[in-house]
Amino acid sequence: MIKRLSTKNRAHRFHIKSNDTVLVVAGDERGKRGKVLHVLHKGNAVLVENVNFVRRSTKAKRVDQKGGIVEKEGPINISNVMIVCTNCDKPTRIAHRTLNDGRKVRVCKKCDEMI
Repeated sequence: MIKRLSTKNRAHRFHIKSNDTVLVVAGDERGKRGKVLHVLHKGNAVLVENVNFVRRSTKAKRVDQKGGIVEKEGPINISNVMIVCTNCDKPTRIAHRTLNDGRKVRVCKKCDEMI
């Protein structure tokens, strides 16, 4: 009998990677563009530069460090962002192709160019 991992313990694979430019398509931050800082696989979310700021209170951990309110990027569900093609500069879906040398690449569905 084959033992399968539950979806709770399995890490997801996404088409969006770090340093991709994305457009937020849903939520309060709709219409904003930014660079992906980090992909949170277990939470199905991404951290996007200058989008969805949250405020956190911090304590001073050392004598030379100040406490206070810190603003940083909060996670956005990965279903609410769409990758922006580097060639046609439009939000698009992604296809995967295998090149002649065996590499797998991501391809824009609109302009059919590599991302």
